[in-house]
Amino acid sequence: MVEIPDSLRSLFTATVEERDDSYVLEVPKSEIENDAAQPGKTYRVAVLPHAAEVTSDSADSQPEPEDGELGPPEPPVDEGERREVTIESVGDQGDGIAKVERGYVVIVPGARPGDQPTIEIEQVKENVAFATVVDDLI
Repeated sequence: MVEIPDSLRSLFTATVEERDDSYVLEVPKSEIENDAAQPGKTYRVAVLPHAAEVTSDSADSQPEPEDGELGPPEPPVDEGERREVTIESVGDQGDGIAKVERGYVVIVPGARPGDQPTIEIEQVKENVAFATVVDDLI
């Protein structure tokens, strides 16, 4: 299995498409909405082989989806998990926003930018998780 560094801002599956005299990878709208990328900015892109091309004896490897396409990556957090985060900003509703692996967003009500609380993940969705503060470090 390919190891993904924590500094990775985004991970998604795309097909290389030919357009005129070049090739294009489309960035999913969710990557923009979750602040993993911004239109007009330049990013480094790593191209990994499709999972069907990678062989692995790892016990944690998952079967291919039936249609042969890779789905979105699994969220990097689990319900009930505790971890330390840094609150980076405040969302539209006034909740703290932390980002963890791959730019995955964790919403933390009552937290402010610069806070470094220990949180417990309460609810996990495809592109965002909701957590509560269990220990305030700063």
